[in-house]
Amino acid sequence: MFGAVCVLCTATLMGSTTAAHGATPPPTTGPAPAAPLKATSVPSASQSVTASPSADDNWTVQEAIRFWTPQRMASATDPSGRVARPMGWMASRNNGLTGAGLTGQHFGGIKSVGMLFHTDSGMRAHYCSASVVRSAGHDLILTAGHCLGKNAAFIPKYDPTKSAAKQPYGVWPVKEWFRDKRYASDKSANSDLDFAFASLKPNGRRKIQDVVGANTLARTPGFTNKVTVIGYPSIGHNPQDQAVRCANVRTTALPSYYQMQIDCGGMWGGVSGGPWFSKFDASGNTGEIIGNVGGFNGGGPDVPPSDPLYNRITYSPLHGDRFFQLYADAQNGLHTDHGPYHQPPLPYTMGNGTTWKHAKLMASGDFNGVGHSDAIVVWDDGEVTLYTSDANGHFVAERQMLAANTTWKQAATITAGDFTGSNRFDLMVRWSDGEVTLYGDVGTNGLKVPGTRMIGPNDIWKNATQIAAGRFNASQYVTDLIVRWSNGELTLYTNVGAGTFGQEHKLKDPHHTWKDATLLTSGEFSGNQKWDLMVQWSDGELDNYVGTTPSGLGTEARIKNPNGLWTHNTVMTTGNFTGNHRTDDLIVRRSDGETTMYVNTGKDHLGTEENLVPHA
Repeated sequence: MFGAVCVLCTATLMGSTTAAHGATPPPTTGPAPAAPLKATSVPSASQSVTASPSADDNWTVQEAIRFWTPQRMASATDPSGRVARPMGWMASRNNGLTGAGLTGQHFGGIKSVGMLFHTDSGMRAHYCSASVVRSAGHDLILTAGHCLGKNAAFIPKYDPTKSAAKQPYGVWPVKEWFRDKRYASDKSANSDLDFAFASLKPNGRRKIQDVVGANTLARTPGFTNKVTVIGYPSIGHNPQDQAVRCANVRTTALPSYYQMQIDCGGMWGGVSGGPWFSKFDASGNTGEIIGNVGGFNGGGPDVPPSDPLYNRITYSPLHGDRFFQLYADAQNGLHTDHGPYHQPPLPYTMGNGTTWKHAKLMASGDFNGVGHSDAIVVWDDGEVTLYTSDANGHFVAERQMLAANTTWKQAATITAGDFTGSNRFDLMVRWSDGEVTLYGDVGTNGLKVPGTRMIGPNDIWKNATQIAAGRFNASQYVTDLIVRWSNGELTLYTNVGAGTFGQEHKLKDPHHTWKDATLLTSGEFSGNQKWDLMVQWSDGELDNYVGTTPSGLGTEARIKNPNGLWTHNTVMTTGNFTGNHRTDDLIVRRSDGETTMYVNTGKDHLGTEENLVPHA
C-alpha cells in the first residue's frame, strides 16, 4: 500500500508559463495520486525542451548595458509565472540547527555567483541564478537547464543600487548555451538533467574567471550531504534585491528521482540554477559545487504562494556522468547527443509525508536479532511494515508483514520488548475490544501466525490508552510494561512474559493531569542502564522521568516547554538506531507526515535532528 508517494506536476518549458520551483514525484505503489495542482500540458518522456538558443555575435557588452536600464533591471518578473507577492518567510523550526525548517538569510553575495538576465518573450529582468565554474577557456557559468534564453547576460554579485554600466564586476553577455539534448521539463526522469552551462563573451579583454575566480565542480557524493545554497530570488519575492543564502543545510533524497532536496525558507522563484556548495572558501569567494537549484518541476513544489512549502522545499539534480559529459562538451564547444537517459540506481527512501500521514502506530526493537533496532509501522488500513535500519541512523529497506486488512485496523496501541527472552523483540498489541496479544520473535515468525493471548476482550484493557515497554526493573531483557489508563492512572508491570503480565505496581493514582499525556515512550536517555519514561503532553510539553522503578516515577526532567509544534506529534517511539548501542534515538511522526529521528537524545534534551520523511 504505502510506498514512495509524491504529487505530480510539471516544470518550466522554455518560453512557457508552467511552475518553476517544483513539485513531488509520483507513487511507485499504493493508491492513485492526487490530481496535479496545476493543469499543464506534459511532453513525453523522450521529448526535449526547445533547442538551445544559438550563439548571437551581435549581442555585445555595449548592447547589454544599453538594454539593461535601471528601470528594466528593477522590473524583474519570474519567467515561470510565479510572481505572487510572498506571504513572508517561514520561521526556523529548530532554533537555527541544521536540518528541516531552516530560514535563508539575505547577504551581500559573492563575486563568483550572480544573476542571469535575458530578453526572451519581452522584458523579464533577472530570472535565474548562476555561478562561474572552472574551465579551460575561463568563460563558463553553471545554471539550470530551464534557464536558457536569448540575449542573456550574467551579472556577478549584482548591486541593485547601480546601473548595468557600474556593476562592480561588470556585465557578461552569454555567447553560447550547452544543455543535455534529452533534458525535458516533464514528469519523467529526464528532469534529472536540469543543468546547463553557458560560455560568456569577454568584457573588454577580460574573461569572467580571471575577474571573479571560479568554483570547482565535484560529483555529488550521495543523496545526504551538508550544503550551502546561494541564489537571487526575483524582485517580486525579494524587495531587497539581494542574494539569499541557506547555510549548512542537510540534503535528503527526492523519492523516485536522481535528485536531492533541502528545506530552507526564502528560496523563491529566481534562485533556479543557484549553486549548492559542499565546501566554501569565504576569503576566496569560491567553493566546491555538487548541485544546482533545479530538477522536478524546475526545482520545488507546485503549490500556491500562501503555502509554506512554496519557498521552503528546493530540489537539485545530482551531478553524475551526464553532468560531467555536458561539462566536457561545454569546455570544448560541442553539442553531443549522448543518447537516451538511463536513470542511475536510486537509494531506498521511506516515501514522503503524504504516505506517512497514514502511519497510525509505531514500535521499535531488535526484531531481527542483529544488535540494533528496526521499526514496525501499522498503517490506518491495517497494513503492517517492518523497516530495517543500518545502525547509522538510516532506514535501508522495508518488508511488508501484512497487507491491508480489517483485523489490524482494530489495533489500538502497540509496543515492543523482549518478553520471551530470546534476544529478538516481540510485538505486543492492545486491540480496540480490550484484548491484548503478544507476537513472539516477529522478525523471524512474522505476523501471520497466531500470537499469545495475554487477555481476552474485556472492558478494563479497552482503557489502556498508551503502553510502553522498557527495562525499569529487569536486569537483562526488556520485559517491563508501563500502561497509562484513560482515567490518568499509571501502572508498571514487571517480569511480563508470554501469557502473563507479571507483577503490578501502581505508579500514579488516577489523576486529571495524566489524562493529558498524549504519547509515551521509554529509553536509555540518562545512560544509567535502567530506562526512563518519556511523556508528551497535550500542550506540546515533553518530559522525561529519570529513574522510574517499581517504587514510583523518577525525577522529572523538562525537555520541551509547552509549544505549538509538538502538539502535532501523533506517533512516538524510541530505538537503538545508531552506533552508541543505547536505546536513545527518538522518532516522532507529525500530523503532516513529517517523520524525524532525534539521535542520541539525553535525559533533558533532544538529540541531533535527522529528517527521515519530508512533510506532505
